[in-house]
Amino acid sequence: MKSHLTIRFYGELNDFLDREDRQRDLDSWFYGIRSVKDLIESFSVPHVEVDLILVNGDSVGFEHIVGDGDRVSVYPRFCSVDIDGAAKIQRSEQGESRFVLDVHLGTLARYLRIMGFDADYDSRRDDPEIARIAYEEDRILLTRDRRLLMRSSVERGRIIRNKYPILQAAEVIERFGLCGKIRPFTRCIQCNGIIESLHIDSEEYREIEGQIPPGVKSWCSEYQRCRGCGKIYWRGSHYDNMAKLTDRITEVCAGSRKI
Repeated sequence: MKSHLTIRFYGELNDFLDREDRQRDLDSWFYGIRSVKDLIESFSVPHVEVDLILVNGDSVGFEHIVGDGDRVSVYPRFCSVDIDGAAKIQRSEQGESRFVLDVHLGTLARYLRIMGFDADYDSRRDDPEIARIAYEEDRILLTRDRRLLMRSSVERGRIIRNKYPILQAAEVIERFGLCGKIRPFTRCIQCNGIIESLHIDSEEYREIEGQIPPGVKSWCSEYQRCRGCGKIYWRGSHYDNMAKLTDRITEVCAGSRKI
């Protein structure tokens, strides 16, 4: 028996729809049993972008089975709704500031690390490996490939809308409410490890002193080292450039300028 229902997507979920299907009720016909998750993703909307689902006015989870004549309303995260008894999709918040990025977002990964966020990235990974890391390590998966976010093992993620890395970084920070958690130069841009201070009178400094150019030692007395890969940092021109980049991203988040 063929069933029919009406579905509508709200807010930024319309980004995934064809222009003629945005901001309006859509008809859907189907046979047999269908979950609301399968229904939503049949419109190419990744389930991880959804925060609230109403079926005939009642909030439901992704496992809910839709029926003939149902009216389905689908809302993105942070969409402003005030509906008595409505419950958002339950997701773990443990890895709220921890990310894993697909192979096409290397520059974004670097920018997030500069801002102090845990951004796991490796250009050699394939999609199954990225999805596995997101699931096993409870990381937010960032990608521009909606099919990657439709994998059943992926619980949290974001399709990156912007094309340019600075705007992408601002998008991520705004989307996950991270403006107050920016801690520049606390993550290694090379390996994502934690950066710690290195005192020049310490044994650790004496072990790596030979790696520092003589010209740098003549004027610099403050150093940092990554716990992971051992990379050494100091406040040179490269540091100043990263500081300027951090300021630009922060300004975009605040809406004070356009890039």
